[in-house]
Amino acid sequence: MDLSTMLEQLAGGMVTTVEIFFVTLICSLPLGLLICFGRMSKNKILKGIVSAYISVMRGTPLMLQLMVVYFGPYFIFGIRISRGYSLIAVFIGFAINYAAYFAEIYRGGIESMPAGQYEAAHILGYSKSQTFFRIILPQVIKRILPSITNEVITLVKDTSLAFVVSVAEMFTIAKQIASAQTTMTPFLVAAIFYYIFNLIVAVAMNKIEKMMNYYK
Repeated sequence: MDLSTMLEQLAGGMVTTVEIFFVTLICSLPLGLLICFGRMSKNKILKGIVSAYISVMRGTPLMLQLMVVYFGPYFIFGIRISRGYSLIAVFIGFAINYAAYFAEIYRGGIESMPAGQYEAAHILGYSKSQTFFRIILPQVIKRILPSITNEVITLVKDTSLAFVVSVAEMFTIAKQIASAQTTMTPFLVAAIFYYIFNLIVAVAMNKIEKMMNYYK
């Protein structure tokens, strides 16, 4: 196999990798905020359920979670699994896993805010929702961006775990080519792809962080 053919096949796998990356972020970031609200709820039952969920998501391997999401419908409910479900299972597995991590990051940021800001907003006539979304949340985002960036970069590398449910993302294709051609070249090319992608993500997150610099 020549290099151009290899690059073409790996680029096709990279499309799937990017798709997993963006779908996971789009789903897990808002879901993580909702889970954070549950984690901080005064309702002990809701707080207990959410805390248990976060504990399970953080305490078990993502690979195992993907297998549960993929095989669970068949073994638990007897639902037949279609071929197209594998990518959906990856989206679900990644989203619920990363939402748990983002929830704890959100919680740390929210709890770090001084109580005086809530009191000042109340005196100025802001409602609780207005206080949170207009005053607290923008500052929280500024504070948690470095932690979010670390998770986002980790997500890029974690996309390679999609192979466990037979999703042909870039790393899976690299392994197939390397096995067939008995060469390390596909792995080196894949490493370059991952590094460039991570570099783009890091630069983008750094620019977002600079845009938030007006919150001191």
